[in-house]
Amino acid sequence: LAVTHTVADTAALLDAVHGAGIGDGVVAPPPRRPYVEEVGANVERLRIGVLDHDPHGVHVDTECRDAARATAKLLESLGHHVEESYPAAMADASFSPRFGAMWATIQAVNRDSLSALLGRPATSADIEAVNWEQAERASKASALDYAKSVAAAAMFRRALAQWWHDGFDLLLTPTLARIPFPVGSFVNDPSDPLKPSRLASEWVRFTAQFNMSGQPAISLPLARTASGLPVGVQLVAAYGREDLLLRVASQLEMASPWKSFTPTALD
Repeated sequence: LAVTHTVADTAALLDAVHGAGIGDGVVAPPPRRPYVEEVGANVERLRIGVLDHDPHGVHVDTECRDAARATAKLLESLGHHVEESYPAAMADASFSPRFGAMWATIQAVNRDSLSALLGRPATSADIEAVNWEQAERASKASALDYAKSVAAAAMFRRALAQWWHDGFDLLLTPTLARIPFPVGSFVNDPSDPLKPSRLASEWVRFTAQFNMSGQPAISLPLARTASGLPVGVQLVAAYGREDLLLRVASQLEMASPWKSFTPTALD
């Protein structure tokens, strides 16, 4: 994950860090050419699906939905074919428990690593309440439970990828289901340690799936709230198609520049 100011910055960063490390068991396809050469390159007419609501019925702020719709119209004006469509796997109600179980296991492993670093068992005083609670839950699960989650995640990735295999080039969604939230929204409450996780699950309705699948996705600040805060839209490509993602992101950046934008609250 990285936050950049321009699509060119993103491309340059990918050029600097892409490639396999020694001993990597999974290696992404190499780029066809340097990523910076994708910025400003010609873009063929693409088939783009739009998802502007949560398939499970979780509320999505109107401004977030409007941002996706406006971007869909912009993409159409640039010559692309845009239609309402999304991977059926996005409606899989079992995704969140799978992802949550794997995430909790990561917190348990991190707790053990911290204990080794400290030279003593880590305590709840060393770790944020939400992460401690996740680690505690994972510690009570079995190896079989984790293995089932990993196997289910692999099946989910295949089901998700089928939509791109069936002929779509990109998926367009709001980045978040909520407009930018106030600083302090994720403050830990010891009496309700999982509150940050619940809040996050309501906001990241369109992004967690691709953390699991490993597909390239990019968030672009193409819209504004009534108070002047940026609202992002997300584009997702098939596995290994960072090149396509960068070309279209660059096309949108040129059509609707954001580089000089400053949120009203910061003026």
